Amino acid sequence: MQKTTITLLLLITLFATACGSSKNKRVVVTKKNRTSKAIKKSESTKSKSDKINDTNVSHQAKAVVKNAKYYKGTRYKYGGTTKSGMDCSGLIYTAFKKEDISIPRASSAMVKAGNWIDLKEVKVGDLLFFATNKNNRKVNHVGLVTSSLTGNVEFIHSSTSKGVIVSNLAERYWYLAFVQARRLL
Repeated sequence: MQKTTITLLLLITLFATACGSSKNKRVVVTKKNRTSKAIKKSESTKSKSDKINDTNVSHQAKAVVKNAKYYKGTRYKYGGTTKSGMDCSGLIYTAFKKEDISIPRASSAMVKAGNWIDLKEVKVGDLLFFATNKNNRKVNHVGLVTSSLTGNVEFIHSSTSKGVIVSNLAERYWYLAFVQARRLL
C-alpha cells in the first residue's frame, strides 16, 4: 500500500509539474517571440532608411535613393530592371538611370566606376560592394546607401532570397562580405 501511494504521489507531482512548467514556458516564449517580432517590425517600418536624414546629401543622391526605394518589395529576378523583378545591379542601374545618370549595368563594372571611399566617409547615395561567394573575394553584389550614421550604415539592394530590401552593414553576413565603397555622385 505504501509503495502504491508513493508511486501515485510521484506520478501526480511529476504530471502536475511537467504540465505546468511546459505550459508556462510555452506561453512565455510565444508571447516573447510575438512581442520581439512586433517590436522589430515596428522598428523596421520606422527605420532611418525610410527617411533620408543626412543634411550633407545632394539633391541628386536623395533622388537616386528615392528611385531605388520605389522598388522595395520587388522580387529578385536575374537580369531584371523592372517592378516585375530586379537583380542587385539592375536596381542600382535603374535608380541612377531615372535621374539621367549613366552607370555600368553589372556590379563587376560598377566597382570600377567613381572613386573609392573609406567606409567611415560613406554617405547616402554611395555604393557598397560585396563578395558573397564562399572562398572568393570577387565583387558580385552591390547596394545603395540609404542612411549613414557612425557605425550604422543601411543600404537597399536586391537579395536572391528576399528581393529588394533594406539591410544594415552591421549584420554579420554583410559585414563579412563587404569589399569596398565607392562614390559616383
